[in-house]
Amino acid sequence: MKLFLDSARIDEIRQALEWWGLDGLTTNPRHVKDSGKPFRRVLSEIAELFSGTSKPVSVEVNPHLIDWEEIVREGASLARLSENFVIKVGMSEAGCRAIRELTARGIRTNATLVFSVAQAWHAARAGATYVSPFVGRLDDI
Repeated sequence: MKLFLDSARIDEIRQALEWWGLDGLTTNPRHVKDSGKPFRRVLSEIAELFSGTSKPVSVEVNPHLIDWEEIVREGASLARLSENFVIKVGMSEAGCRAIRELTARGIRTNATLVFSVAQAWHAARAGATYVSPFVGRLDDI
């Protein structure tokens, strides 16, 4: 089993790396906003914490993007910030197409907002490196 922290709080991430030996990190725009710091600054600080490791850091594109080409543009831009960054993309029709294109460009991806086995299968077929199912959230539907 691998241990990933879901956060954008630099102090929390630093402590978890030291105490727990995290295997990786996931974050999203909401976590970054809640940190109170500018988006790119937080990502730069996260990149520095993971620099020199092979630990993946899933960084999500703007979840409000609905055009696959815009998702690809933002994802490619984020991927250039750190070799550790894995681009987290919501599993929609546009997201699936973006995952396929990002993967074709050699960019690792994490399909998120996956609520069914069928969605996970499509994400895998599109080339997603990781799939993040929202298992507990099914009870909320």
